[in-house]
Amino acid sequence: MRLPVYSAALAVCVLTASAAVAQQATLQGRVREATTNRPVAGCEVYVRGSRQIARTDSAGLFTLSRLAPGRQQLQLSSIDHEALRTQVELPASGGTFEFELVRRERQLGEVVVAAPQARFGQTRLREVEGTAIFAAKKTEVIVPDNLVANLATNNARQVYARVAGLNIWESDQGGLQLSIGGRGLDPNRTANFNVRQNGYDISADALGYPESYYTPPIEAIKRIQLVRGAASLQYGTQFGGLLNFELRKPEPDKTISVVSRQTVGSYGFFNSFNSVSGTVKKLSYYAFAQYKRGDGWRPNSHFDSKTAYADVRYQLTENLKLGAQFTHMNYLAQQPGGLSDRQFARDARQSNRARNWFDVDWNLFNLSADWKLSSRANINLTTFGLLASRKSLGYRPNFVERADDEAQLRDLITGQFRNVGLEARYLNRYTLSEANSGVLLVGTRLYRGYNHSVQGFGPAGRGADFRFVRPEEGQSSQSAYSDYRFPNYNAAVFAENIFYFGPKFSLTPGLRYEYIRTQAEGSYGSVERDLAGNIIANNTFREQRTSPRSLLIGGLGASYKAVEERELYANVSQNYRSITFSDMQIANNSLVIDPNLRDERGYSADLGLRGEQGQWLTYDLSLFALRYNNRIGEVQTFDANDRTLRFRGNIGRALILGVESYAEADVLRVLRPTAEPGPWRWSVFGNAALIRSRYTASQNAQVVGKQVEFVPQVNLKTGMQGGYGPFKASLQFTYLADQFSEATNAPNSPQDSQPDANSAVVGLIPAYHIWDASVSWERKWLKLEGSVNNLGNAIYFTRRATGYPGPGILPADPRSFFLTAAVKW
Repeated sequence: MRLPVYSAALAVCVLTASAAVAQQATLQGRVREATTNRPVAGCEVYVRGSRQIARTDSAGLFTLSRLAPGRQQLQLSSIDHEALRTQVELPASGGTFEFELVRRERQLGEVVVAAPQARFGQTRLREVEGTAIFAAKKTEVIVPDNLVANLATNNARQVYARVAGLNIWESDQGGLQLSIGGRGLDPNRTANFNVRQNGYDISADALGYPESYYTPPIEAIKRIQLVRGAASLQYGTQFGGLLNFELRKPEPDKTISVVSRQTVGSYGFFNSFNSVSGTVKKLSYYAFAQYKRGDGWRPNSHFDSKTAYADVRYQLTENLKLGAQFTHMNYLAQQPGGLSDRQFARDARQSNRARNWFDVDWNLFNLSADWKLSSRANINLTTFGLLASRKSLGYRPNFVERADDEAQLRDLITGQFRNVGLEARYLNRYTLSEANSGVLLVGTRLYRGYNHSVQGFGPAGRGADFRFVRPEEGQSSQSAYSDYRFPNYNAAVFAENIFYFGPKFSLTPGLRYEYIRTQAEGSYGSVERDLAGNIIANNTFREQRTSPRSLLIGGLGASYKAVEERELYANVSQNYRSITFSDMQIANNSLVIDPNLRDERGYSADLGLRGEQGQWLTYDLSLFALRYNNRIGEVQTFDANDRTLRFRGNIGRALILGVESYAEADVLRVLRPTAEPGPWRWSVFGNAALIRSRYTASQNAQVVGKQVEFVPQVNLKTGMQGGYGPFKASLQFTYLADQFSEATNAPNSPQDSQPDANSAVVGLIPAYHIWDASVSWERKWLKLEGSVNNLGNAIYFTRRATGYPGPGILPADPRSFFLTAAVKW
């Protein structure tokens, strides 16, 4: 395979990573307590103007290497001592210095070390943040403020460009739903990640229906945190791990601060984002409102979205903070339907569905309390709830070229979600001896869900009318042919502990016990149609199922830091994923579900090297392995009329192996390592995932040895970002190799078949490559931004939809233009 279009960009990253930096010196030091002369362990030493942070060992010693000789400004921070800011003259040969800290006379509510924000778009989580442990795990943190990208449309291709191996589905112009997967995980509505906002669940149901219909506006996000498979020990058993949106916090130093961003773009796109924030004595607040609309590139693609959020926090005492958050999101989107391979080749912009609609109403609630028991121990309590609904209405035949008849009734599916949960965490830092210490985290989770799903006949016509109606006279007396209630219960306890064996090596074991009880109570119907799509029979069956189960999963991580800025990490953890409500009963003309579906089990493992080189390079190179037992997937089959269908069941055992790499370099620091930072900026980045995926065992002989679906063998993103003074610009390239949509790797639907036999729900997703460019200019209170997405106007698709918003091929957007004006005061 030849990929000349990005070889030059990769070469820049490789050459940058291997360049030598001259005139580097090592700073060593010892930190003692002023009154007792005892060594201060765990003190963070930060070099101002760089990204280097060291931590003292049990003897109070630390080392910072690869510093430029000359004057260095240091900041020392310890929980039990007053912060110290000082400066030293560092000789070219290096030097050793002594520092003294003054013990605090009183307990402060919170101590914050304010390091300057990273220059690059991605960082990593610290070993301990708040009441969470991330030591030895593969983590990535995206800081939207560091990006020059199209934020108004939640353009995931740009926002997540620095995260290796993610497979992103592009389904709508406005970024209403986020669909990402990785390492062989189905990207559909990010259902294989535990998706959270500020640490609490936001999906429909974390176990039974983990699809995310709500995605926070990128303009409101401070950080996006990703933790791969080892996150299962703390956050639940999803194979993908954790995806957490950390929204912006109240402004601590202003009574009121206002941000307003207005964006216009191609195909009738408009976005208005407005926020207000501040602190008044002990009360702090942050709120935003967003309105977004657009007509879409294809006909029948109009959408209208509204989102609002409020966050209020009260510092009750020095050590106790209370918080409350509320989120509301509502949108109505018309869906143009999917295309066959023949239709896509003829005209990717066409649409033969004018009656398909999707409506979402999402309401999230959260109450939290953070209690600092001491300088070493914290407790976090959070309770959260969801009141939400999703409604889909339309005509969705298996044969996507079939014309739509406005006189026909449409298929209507509604879901009502009523969920509540409570999570409690206790974190304690302790000392075993002068050389050994640790961090203990224990927690629990209680969750109760009650979800109601109804599927039946919707009204004829074109409007967004989400009412159930009776079918044709004489066929049935019922308007719903599937009516289910899913009461479910989940209780979990978990524990993780970091054992520090000196300043360089640590082990992090963890355990999680889960009790899950899922129930299904209701009725389902078997709707039979003739070849013309007319209903000829509608049979109803009663069903009640209860599935209680419990499981214990474990994991172990290890970290070795020869020097503070370089880490070798490894982890292995067990994973588990339960069958979902949609796996139980959702009638779909193109899908047959195995009634004996079983939960997925397996494990994930990472081995990697990450760190920083001076102030010019950050990198993360890792190997990973995922093992799936009872992997749930789909294979192509045929019915009695030789129509193409998909069979969903436990396909078999799969093994996915790969290498993921990421590097970003400050080119100007490489070219001029000793020069003071100037108005010019230029950085380059690249990440690549090379993955081999295979089904190793299956009862279906056609599956064994085949490539796992949704796994491109090559997944590459690379680009650069630069600027001068208030002006910034970025250019990004994305390439994904071929991938398949089902387990037998079935080819595309025959192009010489009859129109009514062309399904397009299975087949190849061809390789594609995309260019994106963005610019920004900022001066005081004003910021202007511009973006051109799909600069080369490529015609491609990322998804073959099996139901809504298809079925069939969903073409991605062509070249699109966007302009943003933002003010802040």
